[in-house]
Amino acid sequence: MTTEVLHLDPAADESDDHDPPVTVDLRLVAPAAGAWLAALQVVRAEPVVAAVGSGTCVIVVIVGALVRRLTAGDRDVHRAPRKPGTGPAQRHRDLRHALAATCALTLLTVGAVLGTGATQLAARSHGVLPQIAAAGSVGTFTGRVRESALLPPAWPGAPARARCTIAVDTASGGGRASDAVGQVLVIGPPALAEAPYGARVRVVGRVQEGAPGDRVVAVLLTSSDPEVVAEAPRWDALATNVREDVAGLAAPLPGDARALLPGVTVGDTSGVTSDLAADMRVAGLTHVTAVSGAHFSLVALLVLTLATAVRLPRGVRAALVVAAMAAMVLLVHPSPSVVRAAAMGLVAALGLLVGRPHRAPPALCAAVVVLLVLDPWLAGELGFLLSVLATGGLVLLGGPFAQRWSQRCGRTVAQAVAMPVAAQLVCAPAILLVTPNVALYSIPANLLVAPAVAPATVLGLAAAGLASWCPWGAQLLALGAGAACWWIGAVARLVAAAPGAQVTWHPGPAGIALAAGASMCTARLLLARRRR
Repeated sequence: MTTEVLHLDPAADESDDHDPPVTVDLRLVAPAAGAWLAALQVVRAEPVVAAVGSGTCVIVVIVGALVRRLTAGDRDVHRAPRKPGTGPAQRHRDLRHALAATCALTLLTVGAVLGTGATQLAARSHGVLPQIAAAGSVGTFTGRVRESALLPPAWPGAPARARCTIAVDTASGGGRASDAVGQVLVIGPPALAEAPYGARVRVVGRVQEGAPGDRVVAVLLTSSDPEVVAEAPRWDALATNVREDVAGLAAPLPGDARALLPGVTVGDTSGVTSDLAADMRVAGLTHVTAVSGAHFSLVALLVLTLATAVRLPRGVRAALVVAAMAAMVLLVHPSPSVVRAAAMGLVAALGLLVGRPHRAPPALCAAVVVLLVLDPWLAGELGFLLSVLATGGLVLLGGPFAQRWSQRCGRTVAQAVAMPVAAQLVCAPAILLVTPNVALYSIPANLLVAPAVAPATVLGLAAAGLASWCPWGAQLLALGAGAACWWIGAVARLVAAAPGAQVTWHPGPAGIALAAGASMCTARLLLARRRR
């Protein structure tokens, strides 16, 4: 099969000082796109329809392979043997083979997504849970706590509320009971936010159906506190203790440092005030406190650097990186967004660390396919889209940007500038899906906070590890992490207060297309070389 070629250097002119073209393998882009489209449809389809579609894809691939094999055999019988060559006919045959293989692989990935989606949909529709939700009656659910948080008041002076996502395993209502599969969103008193992660709880309330295609099967409205029927597993309890240690270390810190340290370290944004959250959003810095691929890339880079410094074998280094990523997932809680961020961060880290960005697109596409096969609901989440786009921008544009600018400002500075520029260029059109506003100073803001993100994260994690057996050392490290967090908050507030920090963009598909065109033109200008 041939390899698609993408020239990252558009300046193919008479100049004799341009870099050689970079060959990028794009053969897995079509399977990844097919898997994405299939995932968007399967979450809204009936299980039978999805299963039929999966079987149809597999049958088409098998029939096509048989027909191709039979016709190839007939051609070989009537054709004289020829020596292999590189003429136009041979290139045409290679192109046909590559297209056939790509189409077959795309159909297989679509069939895999439809098949796994049909299985998960069938499991969700089993039992009395969908019936209770459809009837809008009172139900009792038991399951494990997955996410919980306080909700902002519905109006000034309104009673406090909280939400909690539960992975249910049993459901009862209307005199019937059965096992259940799926997630239920519970909205009720503030005690829901205090439910330990991973604990098995029982909740009672009135049930409503979830939105079509939503990850949540049903929404339960309750006025009673959850009843804990089983404690959380040991690893979840350990992760909760570490998160509590981080919150305790952040408590003595002043102002924004106290609010940002848990978010930068373990993704806990419960202490971030509404005004600080708004300033972070205007400055384009919300990804700093959200658990994103950057957190996992940083952890992987740190572990790999230390393992390389002590000259460990390559297999041991790879095992240590995977173990560190797994520990990080458990620490910040393995929600779908965290697993997605871990996969994207691992792809970005490997693509940048090995110095072969042209090998990263196949790895990124493979990660997308695997994640969508395991969890088709990721396809409809904006966080997943932004992660994929940011990772693709880093591995495709980050390297060429850094190489182009390193001659003028040095390799270190060029890399620091290239990363936020590449991520912002590819993510800007997708952000318009949520809000038709553009943060004009997001790139300068990310450049200003870039030197502080790594110390804040690393020192915060180190402080969390020392908190249980060396409190004074942990507090000392927390002071350093808090200073870095203070700088992040100061930059966010300064940028948000600047004139024209956020401007309104044209809404709808036209605005998204305009932003995408502007990003492509900007990337081309940044990569173009000046002619002699």
